[in-house]
Amino acid sequence: MKKEEEHMDKALLRMRPREALLIAVMVVVVMGITMIGFEWVPHLSVIFVLCGLLVFGKYKKISFKNMQSGMASGVVSGIGAIYLFFFIGLLVSALMMAGSIPTLIYYGFELISPKIFYLSAFLLTGIIGMAIGSSLTTCATLGVAFIGMGSAFAANPAIVAGAVVSGAFFGDKMSPLSDTTSIAASIVGIDLFEHIRNMMYTTLPAFVITAIIFWILSGNLNSADLAGVQAFKTQLEASGLVHGYTLLPFFVLLVLAIKKVNAIYTIIATILTALLITFIHSSPSISQLGSYFFTGYKPNEGVDLGEVGKLISRGGINSMFFTQTIVILALSLGGLLNTLGVLPALLAGVGHVLTNAGRATFTVAATSLGINVLIGEQYLSLLLAGNTFKPVYERLGLHPRNISRTVEDAGTVINPLVPWSVCGVFISNVLGVQVIDYLPYAFFCYLSLTLTLVFGFTGLTLSKAEEEPT
Repeated sequence: MKKEEEHMDKALLRMRPREALLIAVMVVVVMGITMIGFEWVPHLSVIFVLCGLLVFGKYKKISFKNMQSGMASGVVSGIGAIYLFFFIGLLVSALMMAGSIPTLIYYGFELISPKIFYLSAFLLTGIIGMAIGSSLTTCATLGVAFIGMGSAFAANPAIVAGAVVSGAFFGDKMSPLSDTTSIAASIVGIDLFEHIRNMMYTTLPAFVITAIIFWILSGNLNSADLAGVQAFKTQLEASGLVHGYTLLPFFVLLVLAIKKVNAIYTIIATILTALLITFIHSSPSISQLGSYFFTGYKPNEGVDLGEVGKLISRGGINSMFFTQTIVILALSLGGLLNTLGVLPALLAGVGHVLTNAGRATFTVAATSLGINVLIGEQYLSLLLAGNTFKPVYERLGLHPRNISRTVEDAGTVINPLVPWSVCGVFISNVLGVQVIDYLPYAFFCYLSLTLTLVFGFTGLTLSKAEEEPT
């Protein structure tokens, strides 16, 4: 219990587990009502809760200075993610202007086959989701296209939507450009690529099983029209960004990641490579580069790229501000809950139960899943679960990469399965398929959760604190 005791030493209040549980429930209820009922953005909900906790702390005669220090310490614990988001915004812009992402999308369309349409939808959205690091963007662009093609193929729209969601969230989960992936790694203090490599233990089996299922479900649709695919390819060609050599930055990114180079240095090297390639097929001015890096890449005006225009207009530091600010606020919330003694008391209340890896994994997964269901916000499911249970994993001698993997398997990919969640509402609106309809076919999402629980209870693929990354 040494780690939990150190955790409690940072608290300025000593409260009973029941009192802490009551406060935690009130926090969840308030955020749930404001975010779901009032449709507030999560930032406002967290600030509202912070105000309430500050009043509670004042009532308990804790100085504002001490509470502010607690919030600041919470932010410092995840400062790596905040810095990393700046570089990710720059990286996405660089890969867009170089043509790396558009070229990958273009070649990805070669995977579409009428014979295995559901499998094609899953594989392509997975590739593109990984390339752009955004599941929602993938669903809103390629997902809509696949729904339209599925109609022409006489395919089941619920299965098509399930394939799109499965692929998009596989790509989001495994992409170094993804904000949720960066948050999960940084909240427990591990390198981004170490986190991604460790997720392969649950993600790759879930991916293979899902691919097999969609292959079995796919019917022979040889007579279907692939005009929609050709239209996408034509629009990509019209952008002037599709060139085979533009895939070189991805090669640099992959090699450096395999060599376990720090994520920041890997991203810088990839950006520089992308910049060199950019000047091979275009000559942006220095002012244009500055604009692209801050507000994101935008195609040349006067060229009608249709849906592709939306897909490749991405990146920039500005695109990261929403995520950075919610991370700062959520980390502040975690720090304040710790300072007020809420988190330490909760840990003390369940600490005697969390005596092995299986129970710890189940509790972390249940917490992440519960926050998704009650609040509908995937960022908070990662941040709160990771912050709360990190000391338990330390006490059990488990490497923090285990908890970052668990919160992704039970947090990131579960959010689209909740009808009232941020992702669920967005996806059902853009695809025109209700969450309850595509949920049975989003195989990858609940296979990831199932596998992380199985590995937690069996001990398979779990690494000890002293072990080097595999």
